[in-house]
Amino acid sequence: MRLIKKISVYLVLTLAALSFIYPFFWMIMASLSPEQDIGSLVFFPSEITFENYNMMMGKIPIWRALFNSLFVSFINTGFSLVFSSMVGYALSRMEFKMRDLIFFIIIFTMSLPFQITLIPNYVLMVKVGWIDTYLSLTVPFMINAFAILMFRQAFAGIPQALIDAARIDGCGELRIVFTILWPNIKPTLITVGILAFMGSWNEVLWPLIVIRDEQLMTLPQLVTLFSVGGRAEAQLGVKLAAAVFLATPIIIAYLIFQKYFIQSMASTGMKD
Repeated sequence: MRLIKKISVYLVLTLAALSFIYPFFWMIMASLSPEQDIGSLVFFPSEITFENYNMMMGKIPIWRALFNSLFVSFINTGFSLVFSSMVGYALSRMEFKMRDLIFFIIIFTMSLPFQITLIPNYVLMVKVGWIDTYLSLTVPFMINAFAILMFRQAFAGIPQALIDAARIDGCGELRIVFTILWPNIKPTLITVGILAFMGSWNEVLWPLIVIRDEQLMTLPQLVTLFSVGGRAEAQLGVKLAAAVFLATPIIIAYLIFQKYFIQSMASTGMKD
């Protein structure tokens, strides 16, 4: 009975995994198919062609948009790791007035839809003159409430004796965070990094509002405008090629760091 139960569990998990993987597999195969064969594509194309990718690259500045997305995503990820870990450390290991209140306010902001702050943020960008600049794509995302929560919980699980020993040796608080604690929370760092990178990479609505110069557009923004703006000329294969191009960096990053991602999500608990 235990063997049957185990086989059933694995069978259900396998079917669930295939149901998630198949749409991505079909998208890749369809992007490599001639336009006339996409509607009848079942599993593999009758012939493989890169015409859809060539047409996509000829219609839009895809490489410039790729650079913009990578630049913005890496900037946002780096600052999010630095600033969020500093706040998370302060909320978990430092004593000051209203510390718990500040933490609960930060948690509360996680429940607010991004659309609520959209107009105030846009007005702020206009007033400071950051429309059509990289600053409008980076500064509002340099700190993240979920990242603060993750770091707070990770730092709370580290023995206080380690921090006290570092202080006795003359380490300042910033040195404790970046040289003592960071090496002990690598899974959390990688998880926060992946989530911050994915969040920045996949952002579409905010760039559509603050960026109008095509040379500054991010890849998701350009692909969205390409798909719905008419440049794709109703060719499904070209749209699918753009979607594959957009999804590839995220898939590669997750495949490389999935071990640390799963380890952190499984081990990070809610500690007081």
